[in-house]
Amino acid sequence: MFRPFALERTVTPAALLFLLAAALLLVAPAAFAGHHEAGEEQAAEATSDQASEASDQASEAKSEAKPKATPKAGAKRAPTAPAPSGLSAKDLGRLTANATETAPRQFRVELDTTKGRILLEVNRDWAPNGADRFYNLVKIGFYDDVAFFRVIEGFMAQFGLHGDPRVTRAWNRRTIRDDPVEQSNQRGYVTFAKRNLPNSRTTQLFINLVDNQMLDRQGFAPFARVVEGMDVVDAIFAIGEGGPRGPGPNQRQVTARGNAYLKQRFPKLDYVKSARIVE
Repeated sequence: MFRPFALERTVTPAALLFLLAAALLLVAPAAFAGHHEAGEEQAAEATSDQASEASDQASEAKSEAKPKATPKAGAKRAPTAPAPSGLSAKDLGRLTANATETAPRQFRVELDTTKGRILLEVNRDWAPNGADRFYNLVKIGFYDDVAFFRVIEGFMAQFGLHGDPRVTRAWNRRTIRDDPVEQSNQRGYVTFAKRNLPNSRTTQLFINLVDNQMLDRQGFAPFARVVEGMDVVDAIFAIGEGGPRGPGPNQRQVTARGNAYLKQRFPKLDYVKSARIVE
């Protein structure tokens, strides 16, 4: 005879716990599988996003690489606008063309600066490679409107980074070979700056404000000396060491941005207004 409450009498608490545990074992794998699928879905979404981003970048690169349309023959071209530095295309070509003439054995260069006139006498016998480079740079007008951007009182006055970054970049690739040091870095002597590497001179120069014989042992070879206007050299604004070590201009920024950076951030600097060979 069927008894509706017989199950309650025969199922003990221990049996009930066993039944609940069995039920959980059946449900848990499904729940874990659902979590795993969600993780794969998120990973798939991330991979899809990355692929989409890569595709966008490739499209942009392809767009940038697309050649510009060539104007039809006979079409009038608009006049070339001056660069932000004020250089015309003709001037830029003149200033960036490689110049490699051999300098005279001796010649003089007049620097017209914002503090006055400085006259240099160059002796090629002292440092032939340095003299040749200086001669060619002066001839093409490289040092016109160039700042004394690193002037340290009791040490030296440095200049020679062009106001237009395109000109600086062109000449930074044209290093010259080292010259043996034949003259000492005395007060008023002019020398090319260089990195701590052999054959690394380009366009930067410095005028010794005091006797700096310790530079002789480091391979700094003077090629010229100030014969008039040392009082003008002494009056050049001493901005100090360059950034980030000192308060002066950061050379990386000067190289990248030229006079636009210098005139905006360091308005007190003095400049070579023009440099010309006088004899």
